Formats: sequence, C-alpha cells, structure tokens
Amino acid sequence: MKTRIMEAMQRFSKAMFIPILILPIEGILIAFGNLFTNPKLMEVLPFLDNPITTGFGTILTGSLVSILTNLGLIFAVGIAIGLANKEKAIAGFTSLLGYLVFVNAMNRFMQISGILHEGESLQGTGQTMVLGVQVLDMGVFLGLILGIVTAIVHNRFIDTEFKGAFQIYGGSRFVFIVLIPVLILLSVALTFIWPFFQSGISGLGSLIQHSGSFGIFLYGALERLLIPTGLHHLIYTPFLYSSLGGVAEVGGQVYEGARNIYYAEIIDPNVKELSSSVVWDARGISKMFGLIGACLAMYHMAKPENKGKAKAILIPAAVTSFIAGVTEPIEFSFLFVAPLLFVVHAVLSGLGMVLFHLFDVRAIGPNGMIDFLLFNVPLGIEKTHWPTYILIGLMSFAAYYAAFRFLIQKFNFKTIGREDEGGETKLYSKEDYKEKKSKEVAATSELQGDFGLAPVIVDALGGAENIKTVTNCYTRLRLTVEQPEKVDADVLKQQTGASGVVIKDENVQVVYGLQVTNIRKAVESYLGVQTN
Repeated sequence: MKTRIMEAMQRFSKAMFIPILILPIEGILIAFGNLFTNPKLMEVLPFLDNPITTGFGTILTGSLVSILTNLGLIFAVGIAIGLANKEKAIAGFTSLLGYLVFVNAMNRFMQISGILHEGESLQGTGQTMVLGVQVLDMGVFLGLILGIVTAIVHNRFIDTEFKGAFQIYGGSRFVFIVLIPVLILLSVALTFIWPFFQSGISGLGSLIQHSGSFGIFLYGALERLLIPTGLHHLIYTPFLYSSLGGVAEVGGQVYEGARNIYYAEIIDPNVKELSSSVVWDARGISKMFGLIGACLAMYHMAKPENKGKAKAILIPAAVTSFIAGVTEPIEFSFLFVAPLLFVVHAVLSGLGMVLFHLFDVRAIGPNGMIDFLLFNVPLGIEKTHWPTYILIGLMSFAAYYAAFRFLIQKFNFKTIGREDEGGETKLYSKEDYKEKKSKEVAATSELQGDFGLAPVIVDALGGAENIKTVTNCYTRLRLTVEQPEKVDADVLKQQTGASGVVIKDENVQVVYGLQVTNIRKAVESYLGVQTN
C-alpha cells in the first residue's frame, strides 16, 4: 500500500510540472512589462516615457494577469495531460470541456438550491466568479480535482470502441459522454462537501501564519528535504497558488497565493510595499548564496591534486545555481556521499527564510539572480527592501561555508575532489567526460546517428522494453520502468553526464540539468525507432 501511494504521488508530482513550468515565465514577462510602465525607471530613462512603450507594457502585463484569475482551468488541463496514459492532447481538450460543464452545473445547482449569494461583493462569502459564472471558491484545487477526475475517466474508457451505428461514439467521444454525468454529480457533491474543506484550508492557513518563524522554517526545510523524491513542489505549490499562501485584495480583485498576490502587486502603482506573504517564495536565498558557499567549502576541502578537477565541476554548477536557480547538480554532488550535508542544507535553507521573515524583507527571490534583478530593482527599495535580501544571502553564504567545511573535515566526507581513486563517488568534469566518451562510445557513434547519447541512456535503463514512460521536469529525466534492478546508475553518471540518479520502486529520476529537455526528446525519438 505504501509503495502504491508513493507511486501515485510521484506520478501526480510529474503531472503538475506541466502548468508549474509555464507559470514562472508569466511572472518574468509581467516584470518585463512593468519596466515599460515604471515611473521611477522613466525618470532615469526618459525615452521610455512615450505612448508606444508604455502602451506595450500595459497590454503585456494586463493580458498576463488574467492567467492568475484562471489558474483552476490551467491546472485542470495540465494535470489531465500529465496523468493521461495515451492521447494526451485529447485528454487536455476533454478536461477543458469538463471544466466548463462543471462550473455551469455547480452554478445551476446552487441557483436551484437558493445558496447563490446575491450581494454586490462576493468577498468573504466563499463564492467567486469563474469564467463569468458564480460558483464556490475552490481556487486552484478545482483544477487539481477536475484534472485528476478527467484523467481517470480518460484512461479507463479511451480504448472503448463500438461496432455498427454506434462506432462514432467510441474512444474520446465516449470518454466525454461518461465524464458529463460524473462531473454533474461531482458538482452537486462538492457544493455540500467543499465548504468543510474550505474551512479546513482556511484554518490550516491561519495556523501556519500564526506559527510564525517555526512554520516558515518547517516549510523551507521540507521543500529542500523532498528534492531527492521529486515531491518538493507538492510543498510549495499550494502556498504559491492557493489561500494557504495568503489572501489579498489588489486593485479591487481578490488574489490567493503568495505568487499570485505579488504578481498583481507588481503592476499596481498604488501598492507601496509588497505583501509579507512573499516569504513563501523566498527559496532563492539558498540557491543564490547558500549553495555557492557550499561549493567553495567543497573546493577548499578537495585534495590538492584534485582541485583542478573540482573547480571544473563546481564552477559551472555554482554559476547555474546563482544565475538560474537550478540546484540539483550541486545537491546531488553531496547527497549520496554525505546525507548529513543534505540535512544541514535543508536546515540552513529554512533558517534563511526565517531571517527573511524576521527582517521583514519583501523582495521577490524564488530562483536565481536574473529573476531577482528583473523583479526587484525596478520596483525600488521601498517596495521590496531588496538590499536586506542581499545581506541575508551573504549571511547564508557564510553559514553554508562554515558548516560544510567543518563537517567535511570532521567526518572525512568524500565530496568532490576528496574521493578515493576509482571510487564510486567520483564525478567527471566536462573534459573528463569528453575524453571518456571518445574512447567508449566511438565504436557505436555510427549506430547512434542523430540520437546522441540516447542509446547509451536507454541501454543503462535496462533497454527499450524496460521503459514504460518518459517525461522531464526542470532538470531531471523522469521515467517509470518495468524492472528497476536493471537500471545501471554508474553508467548513467559516468558515461552520460548525469549528476545524480534516484531509483524509488519503478520510478527513476536522472539528473541532467538544463539540457534535460533535449535529452528527453532524443530518448523518445530513439525509443520510437526501437519500437517501430
């Protein structure tokens, strides 16, 4: 039972990446649009004060903010696509139709039952407008529920076919036929059930908010501790996009979730200071500063003869973490050889967020320095207190460096540059990797053709027949396999450049960094050839 629950959670976790990967782009574009309408920036750069650039900025930010009020629909479609076993595009389209059916069915039932609020304002009533239809305020949870339900029905009935005159009602059309009564019944049931969940979520949100520094520490530490399982975004997503992360009225519109709130506040000139709920997205402190200190400590503690190799590995990893907020290459460099360091990393990450809260910082810093500068500098110090964020970051850098250096020396951890010759913990620099590949893969290069490393990866995963599904997130190739014991983690790390491999039952995660999308495409292409 425990294994099945973990597998279901990991599958749901992978499905959530479809909407989650897109939403940060929206924030960056909102910040970019704000550059063209920022009064302070216009004082410094007068040429921006013209109807063309200000109009462009207004249109860009105004159009993107509409996404924040329709997150339920976005998650419904994304989750359905992610959980569908086949015909994923059809599953997404069916989920869109199902979403429309559900909100209108709930509205009609609430109207018949006489529970629709008829006042001018819906704030505080537990009801809201969704696509112009008044329903219970379920926020992003509505999308999660409908995406899951649609995927279940889709996977169960997508292969159903009929003969004769009823043949046209098979497949995807039958899925929608079954889905309609399911969603209608669900809308009726949730009309009675959801208020209890709504009360529980509000109570949990209040408990977390009132727990102060402890709640923030627990949040920050758990978000990092779950990195190896790939379930870490199940911790932060509810805080970013639901009422758990706060509720605020901005420009006459009510927004739920830390990220939704500060996106709206960015473009509202009447907001003089960002909401304190921005703390739930302050995860960049360890990414931009803390792990850089860890890298410096690992370099200083490397054996003298290995410092050159350690530098070649650590500098690219540190730069990627600092600039883009991609941390897995660093984290997996010490996760398996020194788990204690990973626990310390999680603790220090949580403490960094606590300092963010105690210093009353309002800066936006979920990822790397590019995001940090684009979001905060144009908004100004008064609105974000961003210099204090830098101060906390420097403190985090010092704490990571001191802790990692002390623990590596005390326990003789085999971190980068300290491994025994030929030991399993050995990692390869880019130069080492190229040299090794030229010797080991040259004989098969003609066979590989345009597939790059895909044949080696597939073979290390137990062959094409052992692979059931292939997806990816920001930095990881995520797979499910028939027989996990066939996966050769050493080959994946030493011959394909993976910085880490996580095997949990039938779920396999291979960490490749930012190039993972190209790797996933190559693997899919190669698997297609193998199965044809």
